[in-house]
Amino acid sequence: MLEKKQTIQKTPDITKLQEVVINNRTKIYIPVGADPEEAKRRYQTRLDEQRRALITPKKTTLV
Repeated sequence: MLEKKQTIQKTPDITKLQEVVINNRTKIYIPVGADPEEAKRRYQTRLDEQRRALITPKKTTLV
């Protein structure tokens, strides 16, 4: 019989991270000393790409 390996998920230590507020509902945590504006820009870029993927229609092939 196969035994399942237990996955141990360690939560990050928030005291070693700095909070970046994206909007009133969204906060991200980055390492202390990292550029908060760069992190905010990267987050927004990633979010825009996900939205664009949902909006663009799939190409249909004509038979």
